[in-house]
Amino acid sequence: MAVVVAALVGLRLVGATARQVTRDVLAQQADVVAAQLADADAAAAPVRTLAGLRTVVQVLQGQDVAVVGLGAGIRGDRLSTPDPAVAAALRRADADRALTGTPVSAVVSSGGRTWIVEARPTPAGAFALARTTDTGPLGTGLVRRNIVFALLAGAGVAVLVGGVVGTLLARPLRRTASAAHALRTGRRDVRVPVAGPGEVAEVAAAVNELADALSRSEQRQREFLLSVSHELRTPLTAVRGFAESLADGVVTGDDARAAGTTILREAQRLDRLVGDLMELARLEADDFRLDLGTVDLGALLGEASAVWRARCAEQGVDFRVDAPAHPVPVRADPRRLRQVVDGLAENALRVLPPGAPLVLAVRPGRGAGVLQVRDGGPGLAAEDYPLVFRRGALHARYRGHRPVGAGGVGLALVHGLVTRMGGTITAAPAPEGGACFTVTVPSA
Repeated sequence: MAVVVAALVGLRLVGATARQVTRDVLAQQADVVAAQLADADAAAAPVRTLAGLRTVVQVLQGQDVAVVGLGAGIRGDRLSTPDPAVAAALRRADADRALTGTPVSAVVSSGGRTWIVEARPTPAGAFALARTTDTGPLGTGLVRRNIVFALLAGAGVAVLVGGVVGTLLARPLRRTASAAHALRTGRRDVRVPVAGPGEVAEVAAAVNELADALSRSEQRQREFLLSVSHELRTPLTAVRGFAESLADGVVTGDDARAAGTTILREAQRLDRLVGDLMELARLEADDFRLDLGTVDLGALLGEASAVWRARCAEQGVDFRVDAPAHPVPVRADPRRLRQVVDGLAENALRVLPPGAPLVLAVRPGRGAGVLQVRDGGPGLAAEDYPLVFRRGALHARYRGHRPVGAGGVGLALVHGLVTRMGGTITAAPAPEGGACFTVTVPSA
């Protein structure tokens, strides 16, 4: 396309240049002829001068220039009589104005051709030179043929180079496309060489990063499923064992009541796990619903504290509330925000020994409300805080060392709920010695 556009522009420029050069050359020739005619009359040597003028006329006619006498005193043997095409061009250019002493320089169209006319006055009358632009110094067919040849040569080279470059560029792209198809079929060991132009190499690097991310994600999913399976198997085993004992009549009397209590407790544990998994699945869906409104964090904390004070008292945990007297309004879903508070408090209470503190705190922030759940429990290792909201990460790390939740989805669910409400949640060491979870929600 670039070669074709360049050729078209070149042809147009050559045509305009040819017309201008032809016009300039013809004007110079007309000035020379006019000067010779004036010198011939002044020298009073008509024979020698006419012979010289006749030679000039022959030279001009040999260059396809028509020489036409316009006055009676300059016609006859001196200059040729024009043919009809030249005569029509002279009429269009109004060359007879030269008889009044006015030089004429014009470009006219006649007979489907473009004519350049230069007329000059002389002491004996006037004359005109006329030629078409097709016979000018640059207007010959040779120039056009050369331009067309250059166009064809340039187009051929462009096609050849374009094909070679396109093949070289397409080769890494085809490798990348093949790797993407392999990833779609389930392979995760596919990697693409990062080579070629910068943009192509960037695409290859992005595909490699995608493959790494898919591998990590699927590995986490497998670990999570294994963790959930383990958590499901434990209560199911207890429920099945006690149920079989009741069905076989092995357990009777007061032992049957204890067996029923155990079955109920394990069923509730299963119910919590299934509920958390369903909430987490809905949270990751696009149609997860939130009923956002104005919520007073202080009032919400007051409602939650009534429940958690009683539960902490049962386990001998020191429960505290740190909230300002004035309201702290935020924009959130009150039910989901209470679910966040309960989830964090449940997570803390599970590991607290008797006498350790559990603190629920609220304070206003800049353009937001801040809610904290702090505890005086064993806390977390420094390297655990970046992973604390990853599904099953802490569950897999601390299972068997301390009490853990069902499936390890509680903190992941809390993080998803806070994020959905436009807030942020972070984890850090608490002043009380355990862990501190800080929830920041936009102000109302």
